[in-house]
Amino acid sequence: MSRPVYLDYNATTPVDPRVVEAMLPFLHMHYGNPSSEHAYGHAAKAAVDQARAEVAALIGARPEEIVFTGCATEANNLALLGVARALASGSRRTLIYSAIEHPSVAQPMRQLAGTGWSTREIPVDATARIDASALQIGSDVALVSVMLANNEVGTIQPVRAISKLAHAAGALLHVDAAQAVGKIEVNVDDLGCDLLTLAGHKFYAPKGVGALYVRSGTPIAAIQFGAGHEHGLRPGTENVPHIAALGKAARLAREELSAESSRIRALRDELHHRLASAIPGLMLNGHPEERLPNTLNLSFPFVTGWDLLNEAQTLAASTGSACHAGSHAVSGVLAAMGCTAERAAGAVRLSLGRFSTEAEIGIAAESLIDAWSRLSALGKDKK
Repeated sequence: MSRPVYLDYNATTPVDPRVVEAMLPFLHMHYGNPSSEHAYGHAAKAAVDQARAEVAALIGARPEEIVFTGCATEANNLALLGVARALASGSRRTLIYSAIEHPSVAQPMRQLAGTGWSTREIPVDATARIDASALQIGSDVALVSVMLANNEVGTIQPVRAISKLAHAAGALLHVDAAQAVGKIEVNVDDLGCDLLTLAGHKFYAPKGVGALYVRSGTPIAAIQFGAGHEHGLRPGTENVPHIAALGKAARLAREELSAESSRIRALRDELHHRLASAIPGLMLNGHPEERLPNTLNLSFPFVTGWDLLNEAQTLAASTGSACHAGSHAVSGVLAAMGCTAERAAGAVRLSLGRFSTEAEIGIAAESLIDAWSRLSALGKDKK
């Protein structure tokens, strides 16, 4: 059997061959410790410095504001727990986050709620968007954390407006941009954020490397302890091969973003058109315009998303976040949007990427339409 069409780029991306090529020398040739004072160490340190500059350039930051981590989850934990630790003795004791945040934000927030902090969830509307005009941020708020783009439905948040409200109240803003970096333009000054998270494996670097942007002057304390790596915020010898890969992936994203975003958006819209033309009652989940160009979350009528994907054997996609895989429970994101249980159960997330082709879109559309036709007919017969 040939490999199924991959439409799960929001879960993870394949490593770009050009990224692999950039990474390989640091596995077998330039294997020194970046802290070593000899030629091998100098070569490794130069690679880390170059990667730091590339990641900074991708998001409009300065190299010294980039902290390398093992993943986005670690970066989110460092941002939230590190700021809370730094501000622990202050009078501001409230933390705010949205109702659709990734578990790597929601869970640290719940941990902090058990240590004397007050936490508050921001609701979202039916398109998974925050209404910034209704957002109240008081003088008791220390930090606001909002994802830039949702991993399940792709909705992009009005982060700049939220930033202005947070800073006017004297609060800091953390943005989880793991799902956005590499798909849309991300600039820390345009967003007005103090901290920003990114993940390598969401834009064609390997799993196991991420970064946290920390604006100069932002109060943050270490939550792990050891030597003074990464400005003292992330101890441990740097993962040079993966960091070099992240740097190359960042450069490719910066150079190719505009053209790739347009190409992928066109493929996504073509897939949506084909499915909507053949399936009456198909519903889009997420914002119709303010959405990642690669993301298409659809609710199929009369079937469940997991049954549909199980039936569509020529397609590899998901019903929602890979972090909740294995569970048929209603998506927390769709529940926060006010979707009915039936609509949420019928949801499928189709996410495209750099290696998606027009031919694959045709195969995916045909597979989903055929699978839906068979399943919905069975459901109607049982009734």
